[in-house]
Amino acid sequence: MADLWTRTNGLTLPIGAKTARAGIRTIEFRDRPGFGEEAYEIKVAPQRILVSASSSTGLFYGAVTLWQLLPAGVVSGEIRAQTIADGPRYAWRGLMLDSARHFQSPAFVKSMIDWMAWHKLNVLHWHLTDDQGWRLEIRRYPRLTSVGSWRIPATVPGSSAPKPYGGYYTQEDVRGIVAFAATRHVQIIPEIDMPGHAQAAVAAYPELGSIDGHPPVSVSSEWGVNPYLFNLEPSTFEFLRNVLDEVLQLFPSHYVHIGGDEAVKEQWKASASVQSRAAKLGIKDAEALQTYFTQEISGYLASKGRRAVGWDEIMQPGLARDAVVMSWHGTAGARAAAIRGNDAILAPDPGLYLDHRQSPLAGEPPGRLAVLSVKDVYDFEPHDPELTPAQQQHVLGLQAELWTEHMQNEKRVEWMALPRAAALAEIGWSSQPKLWADFLRRLAPMFARYRAFNLNYADSVFGIEPDFAADSGRSGRIRVTLANLPELRDAALDADIRYTLDGSDPNAASTRYGEPLYLTAGTELRAATFLGAEQVSRTWGAQMNAVSAIRRSSNQLAPCGNAVGLLLEPASGTSRAPLAVDIMNPCWIYRNADLSQGPRISAAVVPLPFNYELGPAAAHIRVGDARSPEGELEVHVGGCDTPPVALLPLAPAAMRDGITVLPAKGLPASAGRHDVCLRFARPRLNPLWALDWAQIGE
Repeated sequence: MADLWTRTNGLTLPIGAKTARAGIRTIEFRDRPGFGEEAYEIKVAPQRILVSASSSTGLFYGAVTLWQLLPAGVVSGEIRAQTIADGPRYAWRGLMLDSARHFQSPAFVKSMIDWMAWHKLNVLHWHLTDDQGWRLEIRRYPRLTSVGSWRIPATVPGSSAPKPYGGYYTQEDVRGIVAFAATRHVQIIPEIDMPGHAQAAVAAYPELGSIDGHPPVSVSSEWGVNPYLFNLEPSTFEFLRNVLDEVLQLFPSHYVHIGGDEAVKEQWKASASVQSRAAKLGIKDAEALQTYFTQEISGYLASKGRRAVGWDEIMQPGLARDAVVMSWHGTAGARAAAIRGNDAILAPDPGLYLDHRQSPLAGEPPGRLAVLSVKDVYDFEPHDPELTPAQQQHVLGLQAELWTEHMQNEKRVEWMALPRAAALAEIGWSSQPKLWADFLRRLAPMFARYRAFNLNYADSVFGIEPDFAADSGRSGRIRVTLANLPELRDAALDADIRYTLDGSDPNAASTRYGEPLYLTAGTELRAATFLGAEQVSRTWGAQMNAVSAIRRSSNQLAPCGNAVGLLLEPASGTSRAPLAVDIMNPCWIYRNADLSQGPRISAAVVPLPFNYELGPAAAHIRVGDARSPEGELEVHVGGCDTPPVALLPLAPAAMRDGITVLPAKGLPASAGRHDVCLRFARPRLNPLWALDWAQIGE
């Protein structure tokens, strides 16, 4: 706590010693039997604060709460006299960090553990192996990292070959991280994925795979559900036991996660050697083979005094009673496990999957297109009224997932985690009634703490959504509407948008936004959201220009559908906003376009690598309908199934690996306003074409 106060408030307070700072003479920490493992009590009296608990963990959480009672940045403030008796609602309050898709530095992992601790999150589920990378040094099998931790990133056809991408954690790295986590009362639970998501391991040691003849394979550069499985030979189980032996030496946690999800059985079904092995075992069903696999691995962990955790696909007849089910297909898996007598963790998709963007605002980083706001997380209710009290005891807690396919750097991981992790922490710790407006008020001082730790938190909940339109009544002017998101407006807080028009940053004394603004080209508008006198959003800004009223980014265009909607990186090293695209149907709607004067349409397009393993679903993607070797952007009026009124050839863009503006085309005049459909006709899946922006008008 002393270190936290120093970092956020500039205070240096000796613990257990007399001091005149802030009017406090002593802060005492005292052991006191009778509390739960993580519970504590704080008594604040004049010139004396007493923190009591029955364990070091409880004392730690009491110290964290005491730190939170003094707002960040306050050097001399008042903590009012009070008594706090507190303890957690659930024992398991976790975050999953996916380091297999993108490697994060040991320093970042420690930083994440640090801020998890002062949110009172106590489990870091560390996803270390998958098809796209094996991140943990196993000394007995060095090729797991020399080969399995590196992949060649996907590119569009014709691009230069990229450099290998990857990295791994040495055993010394892991020991340091685990030791650091212990000081923050965070347990790290490693995940070694099996029997599926095994392509990186099979790339390193092909004999582990399930294709007869063991042909060589590369570490995957594709996202999705890949087909590679470990085989069921005794030598493969020996390999996995040897790997787990080293894992157990590194991680003292009572739990080890063994994956078990998305194990597509086609390779097992097609393999004569796997089928022969199944016959010897007396197993006729491919699903039962996975049950056998899970029993072998969980039994081995049990023999070492550990408990296996697996995604909810492991919940098959024969699952050991000590195995823990992590429910990600909604919450039904946790309910079924609890009724069966297995412990369970709530980790549902989409409710706690933090790879979803947090808002529809343009500043969101790459991820899944569907929105999971901080309010959505806050509103998640872990208690299942259909379970009896005894069954409810089997629900150990809840966990949010940071799948990093589209989080290419550590700053993006922070943005996607924060402040949704604060909402997760609250519903995992507190059994008090939820008060959304109160939670929002408490986010403002939490943001100040994030800034003190230089964390790249999302301010989306307080963000500003602009809308631009041509003003027919004021020639040459642009009508600008500014709004906060509904979850802030509905909270009925004292929230205002304040703005400037001279390029300066707004402050609490700046003009309050109330009605649409009518601005001329060249005007620089800057705005921010304030709660009272405190700025709670970053400053948003835009300079008005001739296309402000008619240009729409891919985020502002409406998708024609959302089968697999993603926000995708336009190009490595670019500063442009991510592109909103449904990879199953790259098609957009430009709403309410004025076609009365026969306007011109232009668009900027981007070729992206199509590196998605979609299985049979890929056959439903519309390709092969191009009229030229490289394809066209089709323009439809009155529906996407009508004949196109214009074609913008992609040939000029196809010669470049980047964002290219297509030559403009005139559209036929049509009275009034219409929705305009923009879709790509393309000869092949790769590249995946996406719109950066489109504009209709002069």
